[in-house]
Amino acid sequence: KKVENPVYFLREIVVSEVNFVRKCMGTVTTRDDLWGKLICTNFKVSFVTHDPSRQKFQYCNRLLGDHDVPLACVEQLVTVNDTTGKQKVLLSNRKLKFSPTELIIYCKDFRILRFRFDESGPESAKKVCLAIAHYCQPADPLLLFGFEYVGKRYDGSSGTMFLSLSCIMSYQKVVLIQSMLVLSQVVKRVQFFHLCLCDGRSTLILFLSLPEHFVVPVSLADQDLRQFSCSFAGQRIPLWCWNHPNGSALVRMASIRDVAHQRKLEQRVCSAVTRSHPKRSDVLQSNLDRSLPRIQDVQTSLVKLRQICVFEPYQESEDKWFSSMESSGWLENVRAFLQHSIEVVHMLEGRGMSVILQEEEDRDLSCVVSSLVQLMLDPHFRSIEGFQSLVQKEWVMAGHRFLDRCNHLKKSSKEESPLFLLFVDCVWQLMNQFPSAFEFTEIYLAVLCDSMWIPVFSTFLFNCPRQRAEHSRDFAQSRYLFLGEEKTLRFPPVWDWSQQFSHRDQALFNSPFYVGKRAAPCVQNGAVKTFKRTKKSYSSTLRGMPSMQNGMLGRHGSLPRRNSLILRFRPESPARREAPESTLDHFTRDWLSRPADPHGLLLPQLLPSHLKLWRLYFLRWVPEARIPHGGMVMALHKLSLLADEIETLQMKLRQYSGGPTPGCSSDRVTLSPEQRRMYFRGSPLPITPQQPEYLSSAFPFSPVGNLSRPEVLGTPLRKFLSGARLWLSSETLVNQTP
Repeated sequence: KKVENPVYFLREIVVSEVNFVRKCMGTVTTRDDLWGKLICTNFKVSFVTHDPSRQKFQYCNRLLGDHDVPLACVEQLVTVNDTTGKQKVLLSNRKLKFSPTELIIYCKDFRILRFRFDESGPESAKKVCLAIAHYCQPADPLLLFGFEYVGKRYDGSSGTMFLSLSCIMSYQKVVLIQSMLVLSQVVKRVQFFHLCLCDGRSTLILFLSLPEHFVVPVSLADQDLRQFSCSFAGQRIPLWCWNHPNGSALVRMASIRDVAHQRKLEQRVCSAVTRSHPKRSDVLQSNLDRSLPRIQDVQTSLVKLRQICVFEPYQESEDKWFSSMESSGWLENVRAFLQHSIEVVHMLEGRGMSVILQEEEDRDLSCVVSSLVQLMLDPHFRSIEGFQSLVQKEWVMAGHRFLDRCNHLKKSSKEESPLFLLFVDCVWQLMNQFPSAFEFTEIYLAVLCDSMWIPVFSTFLFNCPRQRAEHSRDFAQSRYLFLGEEKTLRFPPVWDWSQQFSHRDQALFNSPFYVGKRAAPCVQNGAVKTFKRTKKSYSSTLRGMPSMQNGMLGRHGSLPRRNSLILRFRPESPARREAPESTLDHFTRDWLSRPADPHGLLLPQLLPSHLKLWRLYFLRWVPEARIPHGGMVMALHKLSLLADEIETLQMKLRQYSGGPTPGCSSDRVTLSPEQRRMYFRGSPLPITPQQPEYLSSAFPFSPVGNLSRPEVLGTPLRKFLSGARLWLSSETLVNQTP
C-alpha cells in the first residue's frame, strides 16, 4: 500500500525517518495496530500510516495530522529493548547504547504514544529516537520552530513579508493591544478618565518585562515613575487593570524591594489610586504570595493529577478514585484562586474599594486573579473577542513568562508551572455553572490549551514583549533579514484561528447556550422590528451563600437553594446570633438569593459538589471515560440545531420584509456557510437531521491510539505498557546501566 504524503510547512525539514513502524492502537491485541513511517522534523513527530481508511472526525488541524505530536508537546521519551529488558529516558545529546525495539512518547497534553520497531532497521530506529530527543529539547530560543516558520516569510533582500490576503484579513480581526490607540479604546470602554496612558520609551525608563504602552493612575507622573521604578521588583510599577462603574479600580504591582522606602512608596501608590477614585474610597492591598498556593505547588498538583488520569484505573464510581483525585490538590488549587477572586470582587463591587494585587514579580498569580475578577464582573470578557483581549492584556502584554512556565526549552523543571491551564480550568468552572453567560465553548478552551504546545504563536512563545523584540532582532541579524519599521518578526497570534482550523471547524467555538445582547428580530403587524433584551431592574450585586472557609461549609450544615424559605424557618441558636455575619457572607448570600443574570456579576459556588473535574481536557484520551452518544456534546448538538434553525428563520424574516439578504441567492432563502455560526446545522424541512455516529463525551477528540481500547474495560491502565515503567524519573533511568 502506498504511504500518504505528509504535509510540511515553510522551513520544516525532515531530520530522520524510519519505515515499517507499528503504532500500537491497543494494549492486549495487535489487530488494530497501524503500520507506517515514523518521521522526525524540526517541528513535530509525525506518523504516516499505510492505512488511511480509519474513521476520522470532520474536525481537522491544519498544522498537525491525526498522528502528529509537536516537539514542544513531548514531555518525556523512553526507549525499551525487549531482549535485554533495558529502558532509558532519552535526553538531548545523550548516547543510546542499545537498539530500541520500542519508543514511548509521553506528551504534555496527557497522551501516551507507543511505537514498535520489530520490522524496522535497528540503526534507523536508533537514529530517529535520538533525533526526536535532540530536537524536542532546543538549546536556544531561536531554535524553536516558530522562528523558522515566520522567518521564511521575509524576503532577505527587500525586507518585505509574504502574506496571503486571508492571513492579512485575519490579523486585522485580532485585538492584540499593542498600540496606544487600541489601549486608549480599552480605557474608554470602561468610561473612566482618571488614568494616564504611558509610553515606556518616552519616560526614558527601561522596563524589562512591561509593554511599550501601559496605563497608570493619572496622579503618578513621569517623575514618580523615574524616581521609584527601581524600587519595585523587576521595575514592575503599578499597572491599571480595570475599573468598576462605581469608580473602584483593580491595580497590580510587584513587591517593593527597597525596604528603606517601602512604607513611603506604598503610601504614595495607595494615595494615587485613592485620588483616581471619584469618591476617594479606601484602597485594599492583597498580598497574593501569602494568600495563594505557590507556583511549585500548582505544578506538583498537575503531576499528581496526570498520574491519576492517565495511569490509575478509571473507576469513577469508586470512592478510591475520588479520594485519589482529591489528594492531587488540583481542584483545591482551583478553589483557592476562585475564592480569592470572589473576595476581590466583593471589595470592588460590594464595598466600592479599589484593590491592589501585589505579588513578588507580578507575573504569575496576579495574571490569574486579575483575569478571573474581570470575568466575574464584566460580561464583555465572556465574549470570544473580549476573552481574547483579556488574555492579551493580562497575560501576554503584562509579561507572563510563557517560555519558562511552559518549559519550551526544557532547561529547568523548577520554573515550569501550568498557571495558564489552571486559569482556563477556573474559566471552565465558571462556564459549567453559568453556561449561558459565555459565548465560547469548552472545546474552545481545550484547543486554546493545546495551542500552547504548537511553537509558532507569539502568544505562548515569549516571557514578555521585550524578549520577543530582542529574539526577533537576533534572529534577523543571523539570517540577514530586514524587519523594516516593525522591528520585530510578525508571529501569528493564537487568536488567528485560520492558521489551524477551517471556518467550519471554528464554529465549534460558538456556544448555542450563550444569551448575547444582540438585537433580536420580531414580527409585529407584518413588519419586522427589533428589540433588545433588557437587563433586570434589580442590581447585579451578589448576595447569598452560607459562610465558607476555603470553599467548605462552615457553621451551616447545608447550602440552601435560590429563593429558598428554609433560612426563614430555621431556628437560630444563641451562639449563632452572637456571631455577626461578615460582609463577604452577606454579599454572597444576597447575590445567591436573586436569579442569575448572564450579563451581570457571576459568583461561582465552591462546594466540592460544584467544582468538578474538567473531563473533556483531562480524561479525553481515556477510553473508559468516553461515553458514546453522551456528555455535554449531546446538548450542544441539539441546541446547535435549534440555534441554526432560528438564524435561518431570522434571515427569512429579514428577506421577506426588507429585500434580499447579503450572502443569499435571490431564488433560495439559505444562509451561506460563512454566515452560519453553529457547527451542527439543521436540514431543510421536512428532513430531520440525524445524530452523527461519532459523537461522544470526548468529541472532538479521540482516545484511539493512546494505549487503551474500549474492549479492555476494567483493565488497570498501569498494565497497558506490558511491564514498562510509566513516567519514570530521568534520574532513575539515566543512572541505569545501559
